[in-house]
Amino acid sequence: MSAKKSIFSPISLLILVKSIWCLCLIFPVSSALAQSNVDIDNSETETTIEQVTSVSQLQDVQPQDWAFEALQSLVERYGVIAGYPNGSFQGSRAMSRYEFAAGINAVLEQVNELIRNGKSDLVASEDLEKLQRLQAIFAPELATLRGRVDNLEGQTAILESNQFSTTTKLQGQAIFAFNVGGFGGDRIIAPRGRVIADNDPNATLIYRLSLDLNTSFYGTDLLKVRLVTGSDGANDNAGGYLEPNLGSTLDFSIPGRNDQLSIGRLYYTFKPVEDLQVTIGPAIVAPDFVDQNRYANISFLDFSTQALVNNYILLPRPAGAGAFINWQPKASPLKLRALYVAGDATDSLPENRRLIGGGAAEDIRLFPTAGGGANGGLFGDPYQGFVELEYAPTKTLAVRLQYSGGRLFGSSFNGVGVNFDLALNNRVGVFGRYGYASYPDTSLGDINPHYWMAGLGFRDLFMERAIAGIAIGQPFIENAVGDSTQMNFEAFYNFPVTDHIRVTPLIQVIAHPSNQDSNGTIVTGTLRTVFAL
Repeated sequence: MSAKKSIFSPISLLILVKSIWCLCLIFPVSSALAQSNVDIDNSETETTIEQVTSVSQLQDVQPQDWAFEALQSLVERYGVIAGYPNGSFQGSRAMSRYEFAAGINAVLEQVNELIRNGKSDLVASEDLEKLQRLQAIFAPELATLRGRVDNLEGQTAILESNQFSTTTKLQGQAIFAFNVGGFGGDRIIAPRGRVIADNDPNATLIYRLSLDLNTSFYGTDLLKVRLVTGSDGANDNAGGYLEPNLGSTLDFSIPGRNDQLSIGRLYYTFKPVEDLQVTIGPAIVAPDFVDQNRYANISFLDFSTQALVNNYILLPRPAGAGAFINWQPKASPLKLRALYVAGDATDSLPENRRLIGGGAAEDIRLFPTAGGGANGGLFGDPYQGFVELEYAPTKTLAVRLQYSGGRLFGSSFNGVGVNFDLALNNRVGVFGRYGYASYPDTSLGDINPHYWMAGLGFRDLFMERAIAGIAIGQPFIENAVGDSTQMNFEAFYNFPVTDHIRVTPLIQVIAHPSNQDSNGTIVTGTLRTVFAL
């Protein structure tokens, strides 16, 4: 195990620059009044209004000035409040001449709009006279503002013509985590007796970088492409290295490809009819769509232990090509979901990843890497289906009944499960999962494992937007696997540093790892930092 570092900067510069330009435009400006049918004679005004000296043009407009009172009356009469910092005219403080000129422009736009719509009778003649005088007094400032607007509009047009896409949004995420851990006793062995380690692993720096390209063509659809890279994967942390078989690794580290860039997601979601959503693609991951839970679901946000974020024994091969259907009838507490995933659609039978018992050496696994009837392809072994019925009678309670089945390297498997979450109040909730499955013809014979987990989730704990949780579970209860039953525990506290940075210290405790009574308890600590763009 070794530490790895990387730099992640998937920033859309053009979109950022455009946003900054738009924020600079605080007040709307227009010269439409001069183009209207109302003839405002500036030459006559110049003969009746004293010339403004250069010194006076540098002075703020005071509340007791005539110009201030005139503009205030116009703002109140024509309802021009949009554009001011707090949505109201600042009637008790001095205003800079440029700020005042922006207010004049706002009134001009409103009056001009009334005239264009044939409502000139709503504009009093004395108001037009006030506007004439104000235009003359603040002519330099108005000219400067209009010049800035023209420049901004030109720059915006350039940015829009050169932006990445009018329909595609870029989202980036960088996860960095420092992990250290060790175990009691002399060594750690796998379920089948192979020695995994006889020394504590080194501390590691884990990273995962992802860039999402989210494209919508109609507003109700989504084409998602995710590029991902990261450190060594499931064994780059103490839990995954010492216990690679029964879901103790940090789930967010699994997509790592040892510094290689790969496609993590590629699918298209659309709505053919009302209440029905369909997703198809060559790279989908089942937990993105099924077995979700409001308190234990997203490994970079809440719990990180793999066996605590999804029903471990029901999803032995969760990634691949496939399809997903989500039916959500309106005004109904029921939702029905169905998923199909082909684990080897390209017929290449790659290295066994994220299977029950997945490890580094052949005699650690519960299933062989290939063979036993596995033939790959979109409809060939390995594949799995998943059906989930959710019942949510209120916003605080959701119960999900689940069925999973398919073929895995020559043998069929079936499983059932339940998943629930209940918000006790706005700050505290309880949640849990249970599963039972039948796996025939494994390297340990026919096995029928059970799985359970439960915990407490907390919101706004000690500070706003903070998330915390504690959970415990047994991912693989099966007498044929080892001579004991592994138990996983995790506690975390996730707090925001900024709107885009969150930091999470977490601890994992693994008792009787790999279902072996002789294995000492594994304890690991992780400091996880997530940067989101």
